[in-house]
Amino acid sequence: MIRVILTDIEGTTSSISFVHEVLFPYAREHMGEFVRDWRHEDPAVGEQLDRVAEVSGCDRDDIDDLVRTLEQWIDEDRKETSLKTLQGMLWEQGYQHGAFDGHVYPDAAEYLRFWHDRGLRLYVYSSGSVKAQKLIFGFSSEGDLTPFFSGYFDTNVGGKKESASYRTIIDKLGVEPETVLFLSDVDAELEAAEAAGLKTCWLVREGDLPDTDHRPVARDFREVDALLQRH
Repeated sequence: MIRVILTDIEGTTSSISFVHEVLFPYAREHMGEFVRDWRHEDPAVGEQLDRVAEVSGCDRDDIDDLVRTLEQWIDEDRKETSLKTLQGMLWEQGYQHGAFDGHVYPDAAEYLRFWHDRGLRLYVYSSGSVKAQKLIFGFSSEGDLTPFFSGYFDTNVGGKKESASYRTIIDKLGVEPETVLFLSDVDAELEAAEAAGLKTCWLVREGDLPDTDHRPVARDFREVDALLQRH
């Protein structure tokens, strides 16, 4: 019996276009100014710049080089934890200043509320930082959805295409893997979760449905709920 739902964000609860056409360009445009303005004011920014320098080999004192590296990582959509953390800090300013609202599909918001009220525990696992996750749901187009979630996971537990990451999450949740349903639009992530013993559902909101018979496929959260009712 499913007791926990673990959901991806991009392509699952929220549109891919919002991330790539709104959030990434905003970070690309403002990253340099943000780093230069805040590196001495906020120790958390300095800590992440230390990690950028360590990973990239840049000179820690060469701010221009660090900014160029971060901008390049944004262009590459690199899943680097330090970049994701800095983006989360930067997006927080954008949300608070009303530059944009977090996109969440109405059906996702409806069923997150419904599942929560039914007693299911809801968690997020995304390559975006935990801060970024809380922001997209806290400042969402469907209202503040953060009260419905019990917790958040990012790449600090490991990559989303690695089965070990899902075993780590299961250990942290203290549940049996077969009681957890993972929702994602990425086949490789679903395969990794299945290898760790989780149940999965493939969200395919646009385009042709995949030809598969070894896992459920759903167009939206309404169809996910129909699958839950059968189990």
